[in-house]
Amino acid sequence: MNLKRIFGALLTALGIGGLIYTAVLFAGTSGDMTDVKSLIIYGVLGIIFFVSGISLVRTTKDES
Repeated sequence: MNLKRIFGALLTALGIGGLIYTAVLFAGTSGDMTDVKSLIIYGVLGIIFFVSGISLVRTTKDES
């Protein structure tokens, strides 16, 4: 397996984890400003990791 594909899969998994963590925080938030900031930060990082991981896996060619 290619190293880029492994790194892409790792980024994708981190992105999914970040998005799930954002959903858990969103479910338990009370609406304070610090809660909203953390929701935005974790959500944006999760989306960035997820999209970059998926694109890295898709654009890397299989060379066997």
